[in-house]
Amino acid sequence: MKKVILSAAIVLGGLSSFAAPAIVTTQIDELVMTTQEEYKEIKAEELPQAVKDALAADFQTATLDKAYVNAKLEYKLELTVDGAASTVYADKDGNWIEKE
Repeated sequence: MKKVILSAAIVLGGLSSFAAPAIVTTQIDELVMTTQEEYKEIKAEELPQAVKDALAADFQTATLDKAYVNAKLEYKLELTVDGAASTVYADKDGNWIEKE
């Protein structure tokens, strides 16, 4: 009888330890998808003049590869600076934003 109870406890304990990581993985996947979908690609001509001016003033040797905008009117700019890829963020007034 002790062996039956011990076996049942081991089996149930083993099953519960496998269920927890699946929940965490799903939440992380949803967070990544939300972050990726946050910005919508736009043409360089659609950037506000303030953002274009800030880009020209602060990144004189940069080439704008792609531009994106989100619902808060924050702009994600993918640049090539001296052969190296870089990403910067700006608000609609041309102020640079620190993002991680």
